[in-house]
Amino acid sequence: MNPFISREMLNFYRQKYPAGTKICVDFMPNEPNPVKSGTIGTVNYVDDIGTLHCIFENGRTLGVIPGEDSFHIVQEQENCQEQQEISINM
Repeated sequence: MNPFISREMLNFYRQKYPAGTKICVDFMPNEPNPVKSGTIGTVNYVDDIGTLHCIFENGRTLGVIPGEDSFHIVQEQENCQEQQEISINM
């Protein structure tokens, strides 16, 4: 994790993942106690180093790191599992 994120990248993350954005975790390779793949979370805020702080459907709160953790935005009324299958099959 690089705490020296550029202002441009930080602004990009804050615009792309505003509070309320739904994401689905695909894989968290460096987290000792990761959120299970396929779990949906809601972005609460993006901190000053670009970590997306999320509240997950299972009650956990955890920071998701763009570029380290694998995740995608969940579109309204789409199933996270269906999106995972599509990305795996591509």
